[in-house]
Formats: sequence, C-alpha cells, structure tokens
Amino acid sequence: MRFLLVALFFMTFGLSACTEAPDSQNPARILTMGDSMLAWNELSGQSVSHIVERSLNEPVVDRTVRGAKINHVLPISGAMGMRIEKQYTEGNWDWIILNGGGNDLWLGCGCIKCDGVINSMISADGRSGKIPAMVAKLRETNARVIFVGYLRSPGVGSPIEHCKDDGDVLESRIAKMAQMDDGFYYVTLKDMVPHGSTSYHTIDMIHPSILASQEIGKRVAKVVAEAEGKTLSVAKPDDAES
Repeated sequence: MRFLLVALFFMTFGLSACTEAPDSQNPARILTMGDSMLAWNELSGQSVSHIVERSLNEPVVDRTVRGAKINHVLPISGAMGMRIEKQYTEGNWDWIILNGGGNDLWLGCGCIKCDGVINSMISADGRSGKIPAMVAKLRETNARVIFVGYLRSPGVGSPIEHCKDDGDVLESRIAKMAQMDDGFYYVTLKDMVPHGSTSYHTIDMIHPSILASQEIGKRVAKVVAEAEGKTLSVAKPDDAES
C-alpha cells in the first residue's frame, strides 16, 4: 500500500518541477536535468540547482521533473520532461548536471529482479545503454556532464531500503563511464548520510532534506570550481530544516 501511495504521489506531482528557460539578458551556461532528487526543495529556493547557483554566483537553468525516468515510454508526458532525455533545452551550456535511474528501479521494477532494467540503462562495462547514449548526445554539444548519484537510506525505516543493492550496481557502472571520459564526472553521495541519521531525508525518508540538498549542491559546485580553477562563493548560511 505504501508503494502504491508514493507511486500515485509521483504521478500527481511529477510535472510540478521548475520549467524555467534561459534568459537572453543573463544567459546561463549551466543546465540541470533529472528527477526529484535534484528537484526537491525547489519551492523554498533550496534545491540542488539553487545551491549550485549561489555557490558559483552564476545562473543555473533547472529543467528537472519529479518522478522523471530514464526509460519513460509515454510520448506526451515524456516530451514534457518525464523522460529525462527530453528535459534538454538548447543553450550554450558549459556544464550539464544530471541524475536519473532511481525511479526506473523503484517505480519500474520495485527494486526486485531489476537486472533487465539496469542493463537497459547501462551495460556492465559502462559503454552502452540509454544512460551512455544520453550522455554521449549531451557531450556532443561540448558541454561537460556531471552525473549525481543518489542518497543512501540511513537504515531507519526508509521504504527504499531494499533498493540499495540495485542502486549500487547502477552507480558502479556509471563510475566506470566516468573513467573513460575526462568530460564526464560522477559525484557519489554514498558516503553522505550517517547511519541512523534522519537529518538528510524529508519525512518520507526518500527525498533530500534542505540540509542534504545544500550538501549535494556544494559537492557539485566544487567539481565545476575545481575544473575551472575558481573559488566557491561563501553563501549565506541557510536554515537546514527537513
């Protein structure tokens, strides 16, 4: 029943994420694509994109959509961003921040016997599948791509606790991709959540709290800053509530 209720939540609110477009008066060079892990806390101005924006002191265009998947097959909602690949919008992007695959595992196969789903997204050697194909298209625009992994369950009653093994397999393959392309970066969150801590998740124990979004955003911004030899801005401290 819990799985069904959460699935209905995603179906109802999946298209409620930010849909901003590039501003011709203040052109951005950073684009964010992905699912609710990046989109969460957007309404309070504390999403990952907001934190990256403040940390680097430059605009970020956020096209993330809650509930989005890699393998989404419905054409209309897919074109609206439920298929992560379709979130891309034209621009002079230097960086594209990306995530995805969690909803494919959880809502697609229930994190049970997901080998086929994982293989469709990315092969064991990291060279083929929908994720490598999508990243290859993004890299053809000359943008560098940062793929952000997922938060892990803290082991205190999360409904996605049983997804850990499949998530580890998926991300290990993405990490292999990063070893083959100097312009593709993998940011792991595997070590972010202390065991037993509830501070990094919202009350549903699935999505990131404000604290988590802040920490994720800082990790991503650090990749950009280090690659470009820049210093991160010192952002005003924010209230790290769930």
